[in-house]
Amino acid sequence: MTARLVREGGTGKTAAAQFDETLDFLATQVSVAANDTFTTATMNCLKSNLEESLRLFVEMLREPAFDQQRLDTARARQLEALKQRNDEAGSILGREWKRLVYGPDHFEAAEPTAASVAALDREKLSALHRRIFHPGNAIVAVSGDFDEQDMLDRLTRAFTGWERGVAAPDPAAPTAVLEPGLYHVPKKIPQGKVVIGGRSIARDDPDAIPLLILNEILGAGGFTSRLMQQVRSNEGLAYSVRSAVAPRVTYPGDFRAGFESKSETVALATKIVLDEIRRIRAEKVSAEELETAKRGLIETFPRQFESKPAMLRLFVNDEWTKRPPDYWKTFRRKVEAVTADDLLRVAQAHLDPEKMAILVVGDWEAIAPGDLGKRASMNEFFGGRVKHLPLRDPLTLEPLPDTGGTK
Repeated sequence: MTARLVREGGTGKTAAAQFDETLDFLATQVSVAANDTFTTATMNCLKSNLEESLRLFVEMLREPAFDQQRLDTARARQLEALKQRNDEAGSILGREWKRLVYGPDHFEAAEPTAASVAALDREKLSALHRRIFHPGNAIVAVSGDFDEQDMLDRLTRAFTGWERGVAAPDPAAPTAVLEPGLYHVPKKIPQGKVVIGGRSIARDDPDAIPLLILNEILGAGGFTSRLMQQVRSNEGLAYSVRSAVAPRVTYPGDFRAGFESKSETVALATKIVLDEIRRIRAEKVSAEELETAKRGLIETFPRQFESKPAMLRLFVNDEWTKRPPDYWKTFRRKVEAVTADDLLRVAQAHLDPEKMAILVVGDWEAIAPGDLGKRASMNEFFGGRVKHLPLRDPLTLEPLPDTGGTK
């Protein structure tokens, strides 16, 4: 909300509507966005009006007014969005998965409530702004047609007098430990939405590149991946099935495989996914699979550097997160060096189904018995023990009555 209102809420010198009109007149694009760990402000302007655009941009960052009417509108939009977050099974699945993997008290699993949104006021936004938006917590990056010294002079003038401040610390690592098991959240739909996985590795782990290649073969490589071939192409159980490794910079992220299938075939699709994870841990991948995965990563590598702004964002992120300076120079060489033996070792080290959780959103009575051909049922997983998690009220996130228990 702070990021949104820095952009939308005007400045101490310029009212919100006038600020927007001035940017439109200059044909200058300005945005401010925030995720869990970064806030990014960007400006794209014509060379001919750089001076005026830069002045407005820095004024916005330094002196946001947090216009009350704009804040009220933003809160109202957010509250309407909260009301709808149980509408889609995917939203429920993502919310509960983060709680399982990172713990309900960690910021990765944090979710707004109606009360927390209503409590947002100009004072809270201003306090967060003072912590985050200052030169001591920022990297300034520029791309385009300009003279380097001239740009440095302009930036020096623009930032002069802005108190440096203290850099924000790295995000705290989660302390929760994922409890392997079978979990279910009720929702009356004809399909089951499923995720299978657990905690994985940190971004700069020595096994990161081999695990990336392994995941391409298992489930991230589109129609050439094993999960897509087995679950969709051979069995027709799901339109899409994928796996992903999502490492974090300073602590391990997660691995997950996910799909959506008809209620009666959820168990069979789950069994196939787990069988493929076990198979990739038990036997070496083929030479063809290994070569296809390597070529995919190497041949798509240049796309990250197709534009100067994209390249700049990449290197700024690396600077922030202290990525090894030779990472991109050596990336393709390291990919080429990975062997089938490496992948087998990495699979055995990082993909253990016994340490994973299965989370299902759907109608349990229809899902549990399995398919009509009796090829699989939910009783096959974790001895048939399932923990029924509650469906949460979309506004309070408190459990809705009669939607959760343990069996």
